[in-house]
Amino acid sequence: MLYEKPEYRVMGDRSLLVELGNEIHLSVHERVRRLFLAIKQTSLNTLLDVVPGYSSLLLVFDPLTTTPDQIRKTINELFLELDRIELPEPANIEIPVVYGGQYGPDLAWVASYHKTTPENVIERHTQTGYRVYMIGFIPGFPYMGELPENLATPRKKTPRTAVPKGSVGLAQRQTGVYPTRSPGGWQIIGRTPLKLFDPLKNPPSLLEMGDRVRFFKISEEEMSHWQR
Repeated sequence: MLYEKPEYRVMGDRSLLVELGNEIHLSVHERVRRLFLAIKQTSLNTLLDVVPGYSSLLLVFDPLTTTPDQIRKTINELFLELDRIELPEPANIEIPVVYGGQYGPDLAWVASYHKTTPENVIERHTQTGYRVYMIGFIPGFPYMGELPENLATPRKKTPRTAVPKGSVGLAQRQTGVYPTRSPGGWQIIGRTPLKLFDPLKNPPSLLEMGDRVRFFKISEEEMSHWQR
């Protein structure tokens, strides 16, 4: 649901959370993108960082130069003009994936959970286009949605202490890719050879909020080709 006006939560002495809705939905996502662009275009010098989420933005500010009340006033003014903000055309990115085997250790479990075959899980995952709702958790990690209802899958009850770089996972109606080796509790169904995060590049993340993504299946033999 979209909120009629922004709602605010104080997050410590230098952060303010601006909530624009209460669900993962394209309409909420686009409002987050519009407000994010509006803030960037106004060049608010008192803000140290702006972190967009599924339905909110975290504003980190300098408490020596501004107050939460002043920020609320500015955001409320920007909110009234959001319809005038033009969103840039999203990039369309295709991601190759080796599914199953050593690269997708949870593929068989996901198939069993949905009472289908691993091949059908792969087909469902690759037939759907996904929107990058936000980047978070670790640098470059894309939270993408939404998975079709027949692929919505719970997280693992016990997270792994280490998930390999490039692993493609499912969690509820989300899909994502681990850009670096890290702990994680998503169901891993495959792995991509693409590098999703490079701190030496500008921007460092291959994917950005608003991008559209499709996955496609490659063989294990093709993995080395893509890595080259």
